[in-house]
Formats: sequence, C-alpha cells, structure tokens
Amino acid sequence: MRQAHHPEAGQIALTGVMAALSDPIRVGLVRVLADGRERGWGELRAPVAKSTLSHHLRVLRDAGLTRTRQEGTRCFVILRRTDLQARFPGLLQAVLAAAEDEDVGHQVGVKDAGRPA
Repeated sequence: MRQAHHPEAGQIALTGVMAALSDPIRVGLVRVLADGRERGWGELRAPVAKSTLSHHLRVLRDAGLTRTRQEGTRCFVILRRTDLQARFPGLLQAVLAAAEDEDVGHQVGVKDAGRPA
C-alpha cells in the first residue's frame, strides 16, 4: 500500500492551512478531531458521500492539519495539534473558538456505536 505524504512541521504553510479551513465540512472535521483522539475514518459522520469525505480528509492531511495512519484496510486520522501550535501559535485555538461561536461544521460528528450509519 502507498504511504500517505505528510508535510514536515516546518513545511506547513499558512496559506495551505487557511485554504484547507475554507470549507465548513473540513472545519467540522477539525472540530471533531480537536479532542485529541485518533479516529477511524468509518467513525466520522458527515453529510457527504464517502468519496467526498475522503477528499476532505486528504485536503486536511496535505495541508498539514492531520496525520493519517493505515492499519490493514482501516485508516485512522488525528489532528496535528502540537505541530500546528509550534508553527502558528494560537491559530488552532482561534479557529476552533470562532467555529464554535459561529457553529461552523456542526453537521460533522462521530457515529454513535449503537446507531446504524
């Protein structure tokens, strides 16, 4: 299997991060991942097709916001909070606070274990 490309922390560009955060679904994914837990892609709930969700996750990864890990046929994603804080101090907190205040990305969440997808 092909290994996903992740930019080094020093290569994360502000313009790439801001472009990745220009979509409400991607902001919602960042909000979900902000709890620090690694999530399987199948755990994520968003009002888009699986292929579109995969695209959004790839945009976040390519911008350096997330790190993806593959284990067998499953993919896991985690927010690169430490790298983002080191590169752009306070930016992630400001984005999360504004997203919460404006309710951006509210339609994205985690699937309930007892509820069908």
